[in-house]
Amino acid sequence: MVSQLESSGITYPDSDGKPVADNTRQFRWIVVIQQNLEWLFADYPEVFVAGDLLWYPVEGNNKLCTAPDVMVALGRPKGDRGSYKQWEENNMPPQVVFEILSPSNTAVEMDKKLLFYDRHGVEEYYIYNPDTNELTGWQRTDGLLDAIEPIAGWVSPRLGIRFEPSVEPLQLYRPDGARFLSYSEIAQQAAAERQRAEAAEAALAEEQRRSQALADRLKAAGIDPIDLIND
Repeated sequence: MVSQLESSGITYPDSDGKPVADNTRQFRWIVVIQQNLEWLFADYPEVFVAGDLLWYPVEGNNKLCTAPDVMVALGRPKGDRGSYKQWEENNMPPQVVFEILSPSNTAVEMDKKLLFYDRHGVEEYYIYNPDTNELTGWQRTDGLLDAIEPIAGWVSPRLGIRFEPSVEPLQLYRPDGARFLSYSEIAQQAAAERQRAEAAEAALAEEQRRSQALADRLKAAGIDPIDLIND
């Protein structure tokens, strides 16, 4: 839907012209976190999860924006968006954002992101460097984003997920204790479950074949299997 400001000449681009990720490792982590959060909140229609989506916090200012690698807006409906225009989202900012570092990220750039998220209402902010396995995080306390210390074993108040950077690579766990999985790990688990189901089905079919063969032999010998059961 085009807002009144857009129709009067102010447009809000859906792309900043930058790539989603600078390398395969960064992209893989963005996908793992975004997709596992989608999975975690699949049954919650009022939880919106997105990756690399431009967020405009202030109506009328199309220069003030950023695209978190992953963001979660609790209390906002699922659905496709070209960008996240906060004034069209009940003026609700994403409560949780994630950034995955790449070698091209500079300290100045990340300081600006922290300031942006602090100013515009993010409640939890996490940065992960997959090259060094370093995780840092901030939680809003007394109106400001404050560093989370220690971060090992930290449980997100908003998402309920647990962070374990003490092992390499970083491990994330759902509230039920299940670990965040990559697509390949999910596919491997699905294949293993399918093989187990097929093996169980084959074993049942073999048992039924043997039972029928025994029943046929007993009948051929003039013995009713029902009589043996009743005896």
